[in-house]
Amino acid sequence: MQKSAIAFGLLATAAFSAPARANESVIKCSADPNQWCVQSGDYAGTRYSKLDQINTDNVGQLKVAWTFSTGVLRGHEGGPLVIGDMMYLTTPFPNDVIALNLADDQKIVWKYTPKQDPSVIPVMCCDTVNRGVQYADGKIFLHQADTNLVALDAKTGKEMWKVANGDPKRGETGTGSPLVTKDKVIIGISGAEFGVRGSLTAYDINSGKKVWRAYSMGPDAEMLVDPEKTMSLGKPIGKDSSLKTWNGDQWKIGGGSVWGYMAYDPDLNLIYYGTANPSTWNPVQRAGPDGKPIDQKWSMTMFARDVDNGVAKWAYQFTPFDEWDYDGVNEPILAELDFGGTKHKTATQFNRNGFAYTFDRGTGDLLVAEKFDPSVNWATGVDMDKASKDYGRPIRVAKYSTFKDGKGADVNTKGICPAALGSKDQQPASYSEKTGLFYVPTNHVCMDYEPFKVSYTAGQPYVGATLSMFPGPDEPKRMGNFIAWDGAKGKIVWSKPEQFSVWSGALTTAGGVAFYGTLEGYFKAVDQKDGKELFKFKTPSGIIGNAMTYTHDGKQYVAVFSGVGGWAGIGLAAGLTNPTDGLGAVGGYAGLSEYTNLGGSMTVFSLP
Repeated sequence: MQKSAIAFGLLATAAFSAPARANESVIKCSADPNQWCVQSGDYAGTRYSKLDQINTDNVGQLKVAWTFSTGVLRGHEGGPLVIGDMMYLTTPFPNDVIALNLADDQKIVWKYTPKQDPSVIPVMCCDTVNRGVQYADGKIFLHQADTNLVALDAKTGKEMWKVANGDPKRGETGTGSPLVTKDKVIIGISGAEFGVRGSLTAYDINSGKKVWRAYSMGPDAEMLVDPEKTMSLGKPIGKDSSLKTWNGDQWKIGGGSVWGYMAYDPDLNLIYYGTANPSTWNPVQRAGPDGKPIDQKWSMTMFARDVDNGVAKWAYQFTPFDEWDYDGVNEPILAELDFGGTKHKTATQFNRNGFAYTFDRGTGDLLVAEKFDPSVNWATGVDMDKASKDYGRPIRVAKYSTFKDGKGADVNTKGICPAALGSKDQQPASYSEKTGLFYVPTNHVCMDYEPFKVSYTAGQPYVGATLSMFPGPDEPKRMGNFIAWDGAKGKIVWSKPEQFSVWSGALTTAGGVAFYGTLEGYFKAVDQKDGKELFKFKTPSGIIGNAMTYTHDGKQYVAVFSGVGGWAGIGLAAGLTNPTDGLGAVGGYAGLSEYTNLGGSMTVFSLP
């Protein structure tokens, strides 16, 4: 034990002193606004483009330039990449990857169709989505539903290597998009609703060999945390920080999966990402031996890790002892924000729990934590008093607890806001360099939540709660907003209501425009300054994909997937009708079928 402890100490020391060098092909490609080389636009995850040919004066003139059918009828999240003359896109299961030549009438240059066992489909929690391929060093990286991570030759589509990242028979699946840093491709795992133990893993981009794996919970060495050097709110996390907050060996099926978008700071050599809910959704079954709540670290957490060896520099848990499925997986966005004349290098996350958090991304210090939807009622705020024993923790409202002092099982707690899918789920926000504001697609949905006892069986659902969802408390009823957010002040600057949740990823540009899609299928452009709608177009199906932009032959294009599905659209995507199916989403979004239908396609716009 002593030898391994010393070795781990040396590993940790190296983690904080290693020189930072990003993957040069990604840095060079993403620095060119004519291309779209990372799913999030850049390493910082800003989804901002310096292109301004399309702007607030002319965006209303946009026309459809061309369209492309993917041939798949489930939810289309993520979006295409553009590298040079080539566009690369992926579909929901079976996760086809298609390469189009933009210089030759969008000719299909190659198509890669994985050989996957369809038995993985029932193990996928919330539709058969895939959040997009990534690019580096002439390779396209795909994370398949069956967890295989595949490297493809970008020119030919030839499979260069493939490695299994998990096991669907245990409930592990692949829905997230990898991120390439240096010589590593980094990917998480989905499956918290099946009692998996979440992790983030780095593979060598040339061979597919596993370099490191960091689990979300468990022993320190397996989590790649240093008890003395990994910090949380300015203090070392201490020995066995995770094990002490679980009941017995429950951490082994503890959830904390990793499937959201990630960000990377090349200067600090840190990758940022979030972990999901603890398993099960029934908090009574996760209580401590004394029947009282325990934190279940490090589910619901933002991690900052050294990419060389995975050792965590800092961690922050958003919702300790989660009672509502408020995953912490949403994307971190890196920016420089002005706090009273002082610039901070920050990481901002719009959490499922309805609070927007801004951190110092080097230290993990919590700078801002405020509601980004006024209807949030499960907590009144976050304790920001550094002298308080509850510093950094949410200030809960007992009325909306689903634990109810250990008596929550089979008790239906009503009117909780937000619903389990959060004030924002996977749909990524954007940070505009032009305004210094964040543009956030949000859900405005509440729920009734009734936990029940559930037993764990590998590969079977391990949820333990029945949910009903409904629009937030407004008249007329609505289920979404698209907002502009001041990350330094923690304030909504403006809010544009939408009938259904805005489940599409946002895009901002130097032209002063913010783009997003709606679940009914509208693709919209608004003015970043005031949210005024400047353009809308009805695409063939509901939009849960992410807007992106590029140029070709000197002309700017904006593109988005349509193809209704995901958690919000699971009723349509999977043909479900029971209101409590789809973890409560089927009933909440039942009206969506009156506005759109299935269909997987990409619509590309340009000026006449």
